[in-house]
Amino acid sequence: LFPEDWKSELSTYDSTCYIAQEIAEKIQQRNQWERRGESTAKLNVAIRASLQNLKEKIALLRDLLLRASSSHQITQLEGDRRQNLLDDLLTRERQLQASYKRESAEPDMIRSSLIPGGPKRAVTSPWLVEESEETQGLGFEDIRQQQQKILQEQDAGLDALSSIISRQKQMGQEIGNELDEQNEIIDDLANLVENTDEKLRNQARRVKMVDKKSTSCGSKLIQVWPG
Repeated sequence: LFPEDWKSELSTYDSTCYIAQEIAEKIQQRNQWERRGESTAKLNVAIRASLQNLKEKIALLRDLLLRASSSHQITQLEGDRRQNLLDDLLTRERQLQASYKRESAEPDMIRSSLIPGGPKRAVTSPWLVEESEETQGLGFEDIRQQQQKILQEQDAGLDALSSIISRQKQMGQEIGNELDEQNEIIDDLANLVENTDEKLRNQARRVKMVDKKSTSCGSKLIQVWPG
């Protein structure tokens, strides 16, 4: 999301997104525990700490963006793009705070943050998403298992692709070696043909010299022994 020259901003942004995702999961877990009558005191403490951490991370991103913009390290367009992402984070923080305090007007807001396919907004958040039909009715563990299965299938596909590419590379090397051998044979044949042509030319010169000498001797005999 950020240019490579500003890796610190990218790292901070990614960690901030991860914290927001983790908070959403913890809030959902807390709600499940409460429905089962289990104690949620420790989980609430962890959620509050994560919310504070999220707030600090967003503040750090705001400072980094301000310094980058004021020092003209980024263009106006890039600055606007980062500001949009920062606004998304701020909105998400408010939603998570409201959900933690049970003030959210969106009952499925937390659950939707874990599923691919985000809702339509002016600026699309990298992690704020709505649930697809394939995952409706599934619990978080079921969704995790489904995602893990998808990742495993993707890994298997990548392994198969890697095997195919490796085989093609090997075939290419074998073809290259065969072409090298054929080129050597062609070079040998060319040398042989050239040597043969040279020998034929030498033989032709010798024949001409013998023929010339024979003609000269015949003429002298005619002069000595006139008919």
